[in-house]
Amino acid sequence: MEKINIGSQGFPIPMPMAILGTHHNGSPNYMALAWVARMNFKPPLLGIAVNNKHASNTAIRETKEFSVNFPSTEMVKVSDYVGLVSGKRTDKSELFDRCYGELKAAPLIKECPLSLECKLYDTVEMATNTFFVGEIVGTWCEERFMTDGVPDIEKIKPFVLTMPDSRYWEIGRCIGHAWQDGKGLKS
Repeated sequence: MEKINIGSQGFPIPMPMAILGTHHNGSPNYMALAWVARMNFKPPLLGIAVNNKHASNTAIRETKEFSVNFPSTEMVKVSDYVGLVSGKRTDKSELFDRCYGELKAAPLIKECPLSLECKLYDTVEMATNTFFVGEIVGTWCEERFMTDGVPDIEKIKPFVLTMPDSRYWEIGRCIGHAWQDGKGLKS
């Protein structure tokens, strides 16, 4: 069977669904976020893409801080909602219980099993988005979502977004172990 070109937007690879936390005009603000990528080990860097027109983009530029909160599957509706309404027109500050770690403009969402607080490390300007690179200064997780001291994906129950079909998916079963399963192929 021959591959065919289906255009530039046929990207069905799942993206982790998250909620971006910022301070916009001095108040907590939240935005649905799926364009998230791990960038570096030391220092620990995380990259996110945020549309240039969004209030969250302005907030990160002003405060140089943000949080990336990973909701569980029980939070699909509220996660979708924060992406449907603009922080410029809707006050989303009371949607979640929040707390703070080291950074005072990076609200952590208590309902989310896993939250990362980041200080701005670098920016890359693009046509419609800014790619913000944040240095992770704290990772926050309750013990009930961990196994042997590390976050446990089965307990966190995160979900992913696929595009262009715009659907959310649960994480499936474990199918292997990184940096281990391929060792048998080494010569």
